[in-house]
Amino acid sequence: MIAYSRPKKTTCTGLERLADCDRASRSRTGSCPGQESISRSGRTMTDQRFPLRLDLKQGAVDMSHGSGGRAMAQLIAEVFQPSLENPLLAQGNDQALFSPPPGRLVMSTDGHVISPLFFPGGDIGCLSVHGTINDVAMAGARPLYLSAGFVLEEGFPLRDLLRIVRSMGEAAQAAGVPIVTGDTKVVERGKGDGVFITTTGIGVVPDGIRISGELARPGDAILVSGSIGDHGVAILSKRENLGFATEIRSDTAALHDLVAAMVAAVPEIHCLRDPTRGGLATTLNELAFQSGVGMQIREERIPVAAEVSAACELLGLDPLYVANEGKLIAICPGERAESLLSAMRAHPLGAESAIIGEVVEDPMHFVQMETRFGGSRIVDWLAGEQLPRIC
Repeated sequence: MIAYSRPKKTTCTGLERLADCDRASRSRTGSCPGQESISRSGRTMTDQRFPLRLDLKQGAVDMSHGSGGRAMAQLIAEVFQPSLENPLLAQGNDQALFSPPPGRLVMSTDGHVISPLFFPGGDIGCLSVHGTINDVAMAGARPLYLSAGFVLEEGFPLRDLLRIVRSMGEAAQAAGVPIVTGDTKVVERGKGDGVFITTTGIGVVPDGIRISGELARPGDAILVSGSIGDHGVAILSKRENLGFATEIRSDTAALHDLVAAMVAAVPEIHCLRDPTRGGLATTLNELAFQSGVGMQIREERIPVAAEVSAACELLGLDPLYVANEGKLIAICPGERAESLLSAMRAHPLGAESAIIGEVVEDPMHFVQMETRFGGSRIVDWLAGEQLPRIC
């Protein structure tokens, strides 16, 4: 990437250097490059690299914002840096340097191409933070740090980009999991769709904890942390301009604190998984196949909000297959299910948790559901794409 210089070394060549705030400059002005600061005389001054501030109300991304030059430095200094700043980012290098705590490391990555970018309950920014934190947490890990990669389309409004990045920063700060490095690229108009975001996270698993998709055993209990289908229906309602009497909001949330409470109460948890694309049904099939078992669930025990159930019926959707972004599935020894349920319900993100079934022996690895009418049906893998670009 192309670097540039000024008196008193400060370079920004990509999102890797989001927080390249010159320490000397900090000591003189108390602010970061690209932000207004107050001089000793009391007059407002701006970063000398940028004669004009970005137009964050009417401006748009252009190809020079991905060039590695002055325009990219300004985009980083005025849009990314103030929202994502943290001590590791402020190292100003092409990577973040840190010492991991004791334990086994977990790493996960997730791409986000959701449409629309803004929806009831969230946006692509907070979703990209929550999604990767949750993937790391499903190993029983404590998430430590995130990286973020942006692909921006030429012409994307700067006001929307600022809104998204601020949302990311707020979500990361609330979760206590900072974004410590990253990258930006710009593609020509018509060759992207506004913005795509890829986040990668790392975390650490405490000694003595082993949670994995292949560990479900016959006799285990299956639990879910709350009502299903909220996220998918919220996205569809916004995408198709559907109006319901009650607004359906995405359940997007970071689940690592809930997981920590669960692991503390029941360290013997066998499996954790967040049922995102493909919903509860597909995730249970994944776990059944991975563990070589079958699963038996009961329809009447599966929590579904009344408004989500009504919307799914109207739209011809099965809530079992609708995506979630703030729920998890847990599988634990049957004798520990009530203890785990109590721990989940004690947390705000698990207040509606329920035991929905059990793991059974089945060489065919089927997931079967006892219906409300006393019958039984196979709950198969999702076939095709029910709701594209849901996350």
